[in-house]
Amino acid sequence: MKKIFLLFSILFAFVSLRAQLLGPGNDTIGITEHLGETIPLDLKFLNEDSVPVTLGQLIDKPTILSFVYYDCPGICTYLQEGVSDLVANSDLWIGTDYNIITISFNYRDKPSAAILKKQNFTTAIPVDKRKNWHYLTGDSASINTILTSAGYKIKIAGLDFSHPSGIIILSPKGKITRYFYGLSYLPFDFKMAVIEAQKGLARPTINKVLEFCFSYDQEDKKYSLQVTKVAATIIIFFAVLLFLILIIRSKKRKNKQVK
Repeated sequence: MKKIFLLFSILFAFVSLRAQLLGPGNDTIGITEHLGETIPLDLKFLNEDSVPVTLGQLIDKPTILSFVYYDCPGICTYLQEGVSDLVANSDLWIGTDYNIITISFNYRDKPSAAILKKQNFTTAIPVDKRKNWHYLTGDSASINTILTSAGYKIKIAGLDFSHPSGIIILSPKGKITRYFYGLSYLPFDFKMAVIEAQKGLARPTINKVLEFCFSYDQEDKKYSLQVTKVAATIIIFFAVLLFLILIIRSKKRKNKQVK
């Protein structure tokens, strides 16, 4: 009877902590990885020059796909700076080894805003290579379709948006092969991802824990450790571990009694 009570106590703690871990509404914001799936290449957008293009026209080599909105007061700027730094620090060449596509998920954004953002973040890129970083805007239908296809979940927060931070690597045929989380990316990891994307190989994410453990504070403009999430995860882990130990000990005792 005591063991049953202990079991239910552990399960109750697990459910309670899981609810605390997720928090209200967090299940609607984040990234659900769609590794190995192909994005809709026939989707139409406007580029920064107001020219209609399809994703299929732009993706002919490994491609970095990122989602932002152009008047974002928070992490969108830092994400684009992270991509710009990656271009500068990588020994791969934009336009030769890979392309970049940045799509605004705010249907109100126009090409005039896209071209300003492009000018801000391509200053370190040779002029003849800047055309390979595409800044796109589109209607709500196209935006919702590409977000759903990529597993990228956002939420309207007043005049702004709550959204995750990361980039997606696509193969030359539009297959999703890798997700990177956070605001900065290691050139070596990126190079390996490009090589894998060229071969169409999808690889699981290793550093997703960074998005889980850290949250972005828009007022302070920095990431902070989510102590509640981390602590809850540790408690859940040890609760499950304790439960398994009790089961193993119980089986050993029964085996001794039978002997």
